[in-house]
Amino acid sequence: MTDLTEKQKALVDTIVATGCSIKDAAEKAGYSAKGSKEAGRISASRTLRLPKVQTYMQQVVAQSLGLGAVSASRKMIELSSGARSEYVQLEASRDILDRVGMRAPDKVAHNIQGDIKINIDLS
Repeated sequence: MTDLTEKQKALVDTIVATGCSIKDAAEKAGYSAKGSKEAGRISASRTLRLPKVQTYMQQVVAQSLGLGAVSASRKMIELSSGARSEYVQLEASRDILDRVGMRAPDKVAHNIQGDIKINIDLS
């Protein structure tokens, strides 16, 4: 998004990269330089509600998750063959297969209805 100011981009980038509070991100992005920290937090909160800023934040988060997914999938593959525990290897293999659409069928409980008569004669 090119219509965001550098300050708006810095605010979003700081929040996404560090996961810090709006107050801390506002301070790092320069929102509280002229006024109090509380005024900077309020201004940053208003900025984060703007549709163009929210769109930019969604793009940055999606990009960050995409990069993390590559690392996570590589780790799952490593665990499926290199983990010391056979249980961990099995669970990693199941997870990989599930993510590519090769999931084992769910267990289904079969209910059979009918009349059953039991007669016990103890005489």
